[in-house]
Order: sequence, then structure tokens, then C-alpha cells
Amino acid sequence: MVATNARTIAVFGGTGFLGRRIVRHLRSRGFPVRIASRHPDRGRALFGPDDPQLQSVRTNIHDERSVADALAGAYGVVNAVSLYVEYGQETFHSVHVESAQRVAAQAHRAGVDRLIHISGIGADAASPSRYVQKRGEGERVVRAAFARAIFVRPAVMFGPDDAFLTIVLKLLRRLPIYPMFGRGRTRLQPAYVDDVAEAIGRIMQRAETPSMIFEFGGPRVYSYEEFLRAVAHQAGLARLLIPVPLAVWHALAWASEMLPNPLLTRNQVELMQIDTMSSPEMPGFVELGISPHSVEAILQNMLSNCG
Repeated sequence: MVATNARTIAVFGGTGFLGRRIVRHLRSRGFPVRIASRHPDRGRALFGPDDPQLQSVRTNIHDERSVADALAGAYGVVNAVSLYVEYGQETFHSVHVESAQRVAAQAHRAGVDRLIHISGIGADAASPSRYVQKRGEGERVVRAAFARAIFVRPAVMFGPDDAFLTIVLKLLRRLPIYPMFGRGRTRLQPAYVDDVAEAIGRIMQRAETPSMIFEFGGPRVYSYEEFLRAVAHQAGLARLLIPVPLAVWHALAWASEMLPNPLLTRNQVELMQIDTMSSPEMPGFVELGISPHSVEAILQNMLSNCG
């Protein structure tokens, strides 16, 4: 481990898909970590009780006092809280804008040295997609509250236990005829979740951290159809891919949203119409000395681990 003079990093959302990997990569660099989440018992279950440099605290990102307590004495903060499906008071605005601003403002007030805010490629306050729009608004309010904030925009992330590649593989195995979103032409550049977490660890360890935006996309840009074919090929599956008009998907999503736990939302359908590729003008993996893993390489490991 690299000595860091006990500079504690508070990780909001540290038990999530990306957050728990960020915690591990920060610890591997010698940073003491405070996992700030609604369920501190999950942090203890994930990482065990034996690491004295790892602390789990109950935090409600909608509550100013709770956020301030989680930041007390911290050197740095990573806000990895995200929301993909709205429910009740948990909305894109309340999480990606209001809570993002709260974390940034309290970090500034607490004298925190570094703030890394996790956003997403394409974040744009003018987007017709409410999710993408609120990501863009979130970046704007964070920058206003914490001038030296660093923004990390991953492409769609994949890895074991994800809600993307794992589900696509499961559906390809079950469905001999696979319905595509539209004609399958939307472009995506999937990023391996551990590569993103590694990048965040390296950014936090840098000597100088001017405010900037990093965009992290994997080594290959696929059309959605190419991606499905690559996954099917890697899994040894021959599948017929058929285009399904987006209007049909919107209708299915509208019906699904009436269920307590919708399998599909209109927001997800909207996101499947937006290209998500890293900009060559933005710093990314290369600038941090990281060679990103391919979907095929990680999928091969996942399949071999499954027997």
C-alpha cells in the first residue's frame, strides 16, 4: 500500500455497483475510507469488520446534517450516488441535483480538499431525456458549490453483478429471437467498472487536481446490434436479432411502470436512443495510464467463473 498520511476519503454510495469498487481501490492506495450510505450494515458485510481504516456510517444524502457529519474531518469525497429508476421522493432531481449540490456545498464548508463527482457521458441540462438533463444540472450546481470539483463521466459500465451485461447475457440465453431497441444503431462504448474505480483512485492520488472533466469509455465503440452479436458470439449462442420500433418499447415501458417493480421504464427506453461515447477532446483512461479492459475479455472471465 502507498502511505497517504491518513487522508480520509468519504465515499457517498460506497456500497453500490461502482461505489464499492471505488472503496477497494482507495484502500489499496492506503487511503482510510468512510463509507457513507443509507445501509452501513451493507458496508460491513461487503468489506468485513477487520479493517481499522474502513468505517461505515449511516448517511441520508437528503439531510444536510447527516451529510455534514459524514464529511467531518475528511480530506476528500467521492459522490457515487446514482438513481436510474425514480420512485416516491427518490427522483432524478432530488438525487442528481439537490443532493449533489448538498454534498458539494457541505464539502466546501468542511474544508474538504478534493471532490470527485460521478456523472455520466452526455450529461446535458438541455437534453430531452430527464435523466441526462438532471445529470447535467447536477454538474452545474456542484461546480457552483465547489469550484475545484472533478467530474467523472463513465460510459455504460459493465462487470460481474451489473445490471447491463449480465442481463443482456441472461436474455440472450433464454430468447432464441432477441428484440432490439429500434434498429440497433445506437452507439455505445462500455467501460469496465473496475477500470473506472481504478481511475478514480489515481485521480484522488494525484498531487494537483484542477477542476476538470474525465470521460471514460472502453476500448471499442459498438452499435447496439454489434454489441449484442459480440456477447452472443462470446457465449457461443446463435441468436436472431429483430428490430422492434421504439414506439412499441415506449408503450411496453408505460405499461410496465404501473407495476410495483417495473421491468422497463420510459427513461430506459429514452437512454437507449442516445449515443454514449467518450469525447476524444476529454481526458480519459489514457491520460491516467490505464489500458481499459474489453467487454469480450471480461465476459470470458465471467463465463469461465460460472463454469
